[in-house]
Amino acid sequence: MRLPRKNTLGLAALLFLLATLAAGVAACGGNDGHTRAAAATTTATTPAPADQRWKKVLPGGDCECADGSEFAFWERRADPSRVVFFLDGAGTCTDATTCAFTGLGAGGEENYDWSIYGEDPASEDGIFDFARADNPFLEYSFIFVPSCTGDIHLGDVTREYSPELTVEHNGFVNGTTALGYLAEHYPDAAQVVVVGKTAGSIAAPVYGGLAADLLRDAQVTVLGAQSGHIPDDPDLNAEIGELWGAYDTMPEWEVNDGLTARDWGPTRFWIQAGLHDPDLMLARFDYAYDREAAEGAKERGWDPSKLLDVIDANEAAIEKAGVVLHSYTAAGDGHGIFEYERFYEIEVNGVKLVDWVSTLIEGERLDDVHCQNCRGKGQ
Repeated sequence: MRLPRKNTLGLAALLFLLATLAAGVAACGGNDGHTRAAAATTTATTPAPADQRWKKVLPGGDCECADGSEFAFWERRADPSRVVFFLDGAGTCTDATTCAFTGLGAGGEENYDWSIYGEDPASEDGIFDFARADNPFLEYSFIFVPSCTGDIHLGDVTREYSPELTVEHNGFVNGTTALGYLAEHYPDAAQVVVVGKTAGSIAAPVYGGLAADLLRDAQVTVLGAQSGHIPDDPDLNAEIGELWGAYDTMPEWEVNDGLTARDWGPTRFWIQAGLHDPDLMLARFDYAYDREAAEGAKERGWDPSKLLDVIDANEAAIEKAGVVLHSYTAAGDGHGIFEYERFYEIEVNGVKLVDWVSTLIEGERLDDVHCQNCRGKGQ
C-alpha cells in the first residue's frame, strides 16, 4: 500500500527554500507547525585538533529516519572555504523482511540502519583521522550525513510494507536539508567534495550536481566508493524508483527532460550530473571483487564472478556519454575504504590511493588506476 506522499523537494523547491526562508530554516522544516532552525539544537562530541569538534545538528521538522525517529547529521567546522559533504552507506531495504526494524543493540541494526543509533563520525579512522598529517582532508570542514532510511539518500515516500510495518523512505528530504545547511553556513566555500560510501556513493553525483547549483563559485568534486558493480537494469531502476519515490526526486535539470524511471540507474546518475555540469570533477573507487557486492549479486541472481566486468562496462558507458570519470580499481575482495587506515595503505601500479585522492581534490586531471592481477589479495 502506498500512503499519501510528503512534499517532494526537487531542485527548484530547494533553491526557493534557501532563497526565501529566514533564519536558516532547513528544507525539512515543512509545514507541520513544528519547524525548527537547522542549527538550533547541537551537542558537542569528541574533541578534534585545534579545538575543532564534531557537533550533532538536529534539523527537526519533516526530517526523520525509517522508523519515524529523529534524524541528525554531524558537522566539524574547520576551514570554511573547503568542505566535505559525506554521504554514509548503511544498506538498503525493499520489502517487509529487509525493512523490518530489527537488530537494534550493541551490534547495531540488522539489515540496514533504520535509525541514527550508534552514529559517531569522531570514532572513525581513515579520512576522519585528523591527527594524520597525510590526510588530504585534514583542514576541511565536514558535514557527515548518516543513512537511516534504506533508500540511498534519494527516497521521499511513506511505504506500508505490512499492517505492522510502515517505513519512512525520507532520505532525500534528510540529505537535501543537510546540503542546504552547507550552502547556508559555508556560502564562500571554494572547494566542496561530495564523498559517498557504498549506498551513499550511488547518490553522490546527484548531490554533487545540486551542490554545484547552490554554490556556483565552488569547485565541486564527487568521489564515490564501492557501487560501480551495479549493472544498469531498467526493470530494477523502475522498481526501486517507484518503491522509494526516488524517481520523483530527480533534479529538474534540462538534460533530464524525457528520462523515465527505467532510465534512472546508478550509471545514469553519473552521466546526468556530468552532462548538467561539465565542470564537476567525478571519480570513483572500487575493489574489483568486493565481497559484500558479491553477496548482493548472488541475492539478485547476478554472477559475482563478473563484478569487475560490470565495473569496467559502467565506466565505459559513462565516458561514452561524454562524461569524464576518473577511476581507481583495486585488486581483491576488500570492503570499506574511507573510514579505515587502509585508505593510506592501498597502492595499485605504484600509485597510492591517498596520493591519487590528494591530486583529485586539487582539481587536476589524472590517469585512471586499474589493477592488473585483480583477483589478488583483498583488504
